[in-house]
Amino acid sequence: MTLEQVAEARLPTEFAEFRLRVYLADGKEHLAITLGTLAGEPPPLVRVHSECLTGDALFSLRCDCGFQLEHALQRIASEKRGALVYLRQEGRGIGLANKIRAYELQDRGADTVEANAHLGFGPDLRDYGLAVAILKDLGVTRLRLLTNNPRKLNALTGGGLTVTERVAIECGRNPHNEGYLTTKAGKLGHLLKPEG
Repeated sequence: MTLEQVAEARLPTEFAEFRLRVYLADGKEHLAITLGTLAGEPPPLVRVHSECLTGDALFSLRCDCGFQLEHALQRIASEKRGALVYLRQEGRGIGLANKIRAYELQDRGADTVEANAHLGFGPDLRDYGLAVAILKDLGVTRLRLLTNNPRKLNALTGGGLTVTERVAIECGRNPHNEGYLTTKAGKLGHLLKPEG
């Protein structure tokens, strides 16, 4: 994998004024949204977020992705330091069209893992090696990781980063995504509290 930073600019938002860096890898453009100095102690708060057009941009209630994205940027802004790595791995790596096909299967009763299997995909095809490379390029070697996904945690530590704390991120639970969250916990091992 070849990783190259190809652009950088200010990103003023309602939460804070971030720096936005664009990285090119494997023919896709990925983002690093940063605030403050990332080196040194205490370790910065980091979120590795995979693209979800429906949740992040179209306000879908079928998942918790858009809620997590907004919450992560708010948390980083409140700490005045941290990074959000935005990976272009739509639909857990199956792409937008296949994700919408999976949605149709879910509308007929399949859960998200069953829908992926019906389409010929594994439950989660994402690769976090790119996040490791981007974080190292940003000078991050020690971090606090904002995630519920133990696979993400293992990938970052396996890539040579030191995760000093896993920070839970639970937000956006609603009647439209309750089954999705139950499947994430039950079949994908995400560390989520039961409803209630």
